[in-house]
Amino acid sequence: MLSRTADHIFWMARYMERAENLARLLDVNSRMLLMPQTPQEIQQLWLATLDTIGLLESYGQQQGTVAPDQVAHYLALDRANPGSIFSCLQLARENAHAVRGTLTSELWETINTTWLHLHRYQAAKLDVGELAAFFEWVKLRCHQFRGVSIATMMRDEANYFLRLGLFLERADNTARILDVRYSELAAAPRPNEAGEYYQWSALLHSLSAFETYRKVYHDLITPARVAELLVLHIDMPRSLAYCTAEVAAHLESIANPRSRETRRQAGELASSLRYGRIEEVLEQGLHAYLTRFIDKTNALAERIAADFLLPTGPGVSAENSKMAQGVEATTAALLTAL
Repeated sequence: MLSRTADHIFWMARYMERAENLARLLDVNSRMLLMPQTPQEIQQLWLATLDTIGLLESYGQQQGTVAPDQVAHYLALDRANPGSIFSCLQLARENAHAVRGTLTSELWETINTTWLHLHRYQAAKLDVGELAAFFEWVKLRCHQFRGVSIATMMRDEANYFLRLGLFLERADNTARILDVRYSELAAAPRPNEAGEYYQWSALLHSLSAFETYRKVYHDLITPARVAELLVLHIDMPRSLAYCTAEVAAHLESIANPRSRETRRQAGELASSLRYGRIEEVLEQGLHAYLTRFIDKTNALAERIAADFLLPTGPGVSAENSKMAQGVEATTAALLTAL
């Protein structure tokens, strides 16, 4: 497959997955606002959210005051924000359009319809309830994107690059959400058991892991078990172990003479998660562990770009170059903030 085609498919999948994860993050924040909280706690929640995705500085320059409705609108449908859900879906559509002949007609129509329907939403006119419905719509459209890709695309290189981008982005986002939310909740005061339960369940809901947690542990929600499920449980679709196993598998499917070291690093990372123990993870500190994991996934993404995709420089498409810079900025902002 041509590097340019692989590049567009890879980033198309990453943009779609990023849009969904933004919707999940904003949705769980909306749930948290239903809990009794002080204005300072509410502000800290949204500051942490902006830090998680590396947009705190740009938001401050454009908006100034950190208010829940303003932040939600900025991250959801602000067309001037390159990191908003709107921008992610727009760039996913542009990448898909560039390789329309490689995609199935059903997959192209799914992405294009999502983009066309997106214009029905105007952030300034959405109240809290309408924003929640919008987040559900984004998640549903991303589910449809993945379902149609699985049901209609051949199991060839195009499919492998799509899945590679999807799971690499998901691993990165799961680590970021867990890092910030786990640190906040573990350090927060516990006024009552019901409030603590709701906070941990909101984190699990944000990663579609609440029902899975109940099936696996059949007991109260505890921080160690939440970490174990989202980091090491190989059967959990959004866990780090599952995502890295998928990345390693798809790299093997598209192997070329240059990618031996990339495949080795991906396999090493996947094996460390598959055979890891939560006691060892918590002993070294979950934040330190997740920080190293994010560094490793970023390094892996750079190697994938060098081995398979367009090189950075004049030849890379403008939108995907911007995305690559955004990933690096997000990492730097998160490490600085935490």
